[in-house]
Amino acid sequence: MNRRMLAIPIAAIGALALALTGCSSGGSAADGDPNAEFEFWSFTGIGQQESVDRYLEKNPDAKVKLSEVGSTTETATALTAALAGGKVPDLVMIQNDDLPKFVENPGNFIDLRTLGGDDIGDQYLDWAIDAATGEDGSIIGIPTDVGGLSFAYRADLFEAAGLPTDPEEVAEMWSTWDGFIEMGEAYTAATGQPFVDNVETTVFFAAVNQVTEKYYSPDGELIFDSNPEVEEAFQVAVDTYEAGISAGIAAWSSGWAPGKANGAFAVTTAPSWILSGLKNDAPDTEGKWRIASIPGVGGNWGGSVIAIPARADNPEAAWQYIETMLSPEGQTEHFAETGTMPAAKGALESEDVLNYTDPFFGDSAIGKVMSESVLQFNSFYNGPDTSAIGGALLNALVDMEAGNVPPADAWETGVDSANAAIGG
Repeated sequence: MNRRMLAIPIAAIGALALALTGCSSGGSAADGDPNAEFEFWSFTGIGQQESVDRYLEKNPDAKVKLSEVGSTTETATALTAALAGGKVPDLVMIQNDDLPKFVENPGNFIDLRTLGGDDIGDQYLDWAIDAATGEDGSIIGIPTDVGGLSFAYRADLFEAAGLPTDPEEVAEMWSTWDGFIEMGEAYTAATGQPFVDNVETTVFFAAVNQVTEKYYSPDGELIFDSNPEVEEAFQVAVDTYEAGISAGIAAWSSGWAPGKANGAFAVTTAPSWILSGLKNDAPDTEGKWRIASIPGVGGNWGGSVIAIPARADNPEAAWQYIETMLSPEGQTEHFAETGTMPAAKGALESEDVLNYTDPFFGDSAIGKVMSESVLQFNSFYNGPDTSAIGGALLNALVDMEAGNVPPADAWETGVDSANAAIGG
């Protein structure tokens, strides 16, 4: 398998300075008590305590000291400091946008093949486990989840515009990005309103993660500024903007949540983990939204792994948590309770996932759409500067939508910004 072949979410452009110790293959865990108290570092805001509580119900003799360190970036920063010589946790969650920098130094982590066997990675999506695999073949993390990508759209607004409302018909109509733009033009012509919330996250981020090679070649060479696939994906976003169908409302901006509720746009990005946020932002629109496949072939946005640092005090106890909660059965159960998209292939193929629906999104086949999205998703190599490059290109599109960069100059602006961000 090739390593680190994963679509990575947007992250802060500032690169972490990793003063990590060692770069040899990760060690194995010594025999120890699987019920010893282990320290678990996680992110805030993801309900990790509920998962720990479920684990303790399954293993009453186990003991877990959960520390919700902070944001994903803050957790990665704390881990970087700990690996440089501080006290490491026994178990740590790493979001996929931060993962490449840690995979560069696999010796800082236990090779989980020494605990789960050489075939441990076979249970998970190839590209998800590849992202946590070092050049020496060591597996430093087990995927907790992925972010199956779909689009959410307002069926009531589509109907008013004379467009299809059934998710399968919509997916067929916008099966290509050209079809998506044409559908948007029809919607805007009929309503006088924007079709899509923005072009940077909903369009470019989805399109650029459908390439066969992204910002790096398979052997790790930077190619973002010469890769025609990346420039074509960027051009799709520019074309969408020039078609006059974008509201120019950036994700997580002050206007984004109100826009979901008041019809300021009819389409928005919908990775699996964002659906609960859409429901929270626009509770009065229940039953009006639908979920459909995105244009092109598959997509992913999000996901994390759990890793055991090489200097962990209680690696056996940490491994017992991984075995229990991240197995296909454990991920299927977690999905049923939280809607978090599994990374285990067995879970993605289970009836519990494939038949999942939510009344908020009408009769949409949410589980089937998102499972197919991640199963069809292309693999490509991601390197340590993937996040910084992607952030620079997205920011250029944000500036274009704000009127600060002419569409004809947006690509060059993004490339220049990316080179500056990575010191190129």
